[in-house]
Amino acid sequence: MKVFSRLISCFRKMPGVGPKQAERFALYVARASESEMSDLFAAMQEVRRQVKPCPRCFNYSDGELCEICSDTQRIQDTICVVESVQDLEAIEKTGFYKGLYHVLGGVFSPAAGLDGGSLRLKELIERVEKSPVKEIIIATNPSAEGETTASYIKTLLEEKAEKISRIAFGVPLGGDINYMDELTLKHSLQGRRKF
Repeated sequence: MKVFSRLISCFRKMPGVGPKQAERFALYVARASESEMSDLFAAMQEVRRQVKPCPRCFNYSDGELCEICSDTQRIQDTICVVESVQDLEAIEKTGFYKGLYHVLGGVFSPAAGLDGGSLRLKELIERVEKSPVKEIIIATNPSAEGETTASYIKTLLEEKAEKISRIAFGVPLGGDINYMDELTLKHSLQGRRKF
């Protein structure tokens, strides 16, 4: 069916949705009741209308500032720089980090058409210059693009923040050193801490 194929194709455009999952979503839509579909459409429209980037950190927000930037209990002089809102959410799930964030919106990637102008670097610099920052934690991914972006941010901010740090990378819990790639092992050795 052409209509069904089109719907599967639309679901496939969503990040992380493969062909089988897209087909399951399409089957759900075909079998769902009118009230279920109305709820789904209303929720999607509400998100599109109300959720916008936070003007300070670029996390998603349905208010003037996001919940993190609005929280006066957070450590105000520490900023963790991440590539995406998904990375911010992953760090938040740990419950460990209590500072603020800055979402870059990507990393340097000439192949994907992302250069320094398309990242939110200017906003990060302005933010650091407006309020005292003790530490900038760079939490870009350990890819070539992530490393290039991290180095560039360090160069931009080294005179503006007391401390610039990089998250450590290494051997995951339950991992086997024998199966780790050289870059992962190198980062785990560089990021070692006193035991």
